[in-house]
Amino acid sequence: MNERIKSVVYPLILFALILALWSFATSRFGIPTYILPPLSGVVAALRHGFVEGAYWGDFLYTLTSVVSGYAAGCTCAFVLGCLFAEFRPVERVLHPFVLALQSMPKVALAPLILVWFGFDLASKVVMVALVCFFPMFINTVVGLKATPPALIDLMRAFSASRWQILLRIKIPSAAGHIFAGLQISIVLGLIGAIVAEFVSSTKGLGFLINSATAQMDTSTMFAALASLAVLGIAGSQLVRWLHRRIVFWDRAASQTTLSE
Repeated sequence: MNERIKSVVYPLILFALILALWSFATSRFGIPTYILPPLSGVVAALRHGFVEGAYWGDFLYTLTSVVSGYAAGCTCAFVLGCLFAEFRPVERVLHPFVLALQSMPKVALAPLILVWFGFDLASKVVMVALVCFFPMFINTVVGLKATPPALIDLMRAFSASRWQILLRIKIPSAAGHIFAGLQISIVLGLIGAIVAEFVSSTKGLGFLINSATAQMDTSTMFAALASLAVLGIAGSQLVRWLHRRIVFWDRAASQTTLSE
C-alpha cells in the first residue's frame, strides 16, 4: 500500500472507530441527548440541512465570508510583506504598528468591527481578513529574508534589478513559507468568521450554532460543526494541492501537514 492510499485509508479507519464508539456510548450508557446526541440524530440533522436544504443559506454565507476575507487578507499581507522585506524604511516605520495590531486579540476587535462595518457580510469579511493577515504576513517576510545570499549576489552580478531579484529569486525561494502561511490562514479564517457570527449575525453556521444552543439542540450543533470541519479540510487540502502543483521544486515541504 503506497503512502498516498495510507494517508486516506488510515484516517477513515480511525473516523469509523470514533463513530462506532460514539454510537455505542450513547446507546449503552444512556447519555442525555443535550450532552451528546445519538449519531442518528446528527445524521438526521445533516439530512435535514443539506438534503432538504435548510442549512445551505447559512453554509454559503459562511463560505462567502471566509473566501472573501481570506483572499483580501492574504493578498494585503503578501503585498505588505514584500514591501516590508524589501525596503528597510518601510520596515522601520510600520514595524511598531504591525506589532501592536498583532498583539491585539482579534476577538476583542469583533465588536468594534461590527460598529464600523455593520452587521452584514462586510464585518465578517473584515474579521476574517484580519485573522488571516498575520500568519501570511509573517511567513512572507520570513521566507523572503531567508533567501540564500549567494543567489542574490549571482543575480546582481548579472545586473538584475531589485524587481527581477524579487520575482525570479526571492518569491520562488520563499514559496514554501508563503504556502505555509496560506494553509494556516485558511483554518484561522474559519475561526474569524464564526467569532464574527457569534457576536452578531442572522445567517451563517455560527448563527446556526448560537440558535441551536438556545434550544439545547446538540444534534444541530454537531451538524454545523461537521460542516465547518468539512470546510476546513477541503480548504487545507486545496492549498496543499496548489502547493504541490505550483511549488514543484519543493515537493518534500509540500507534503508536510499543518501539525508537523
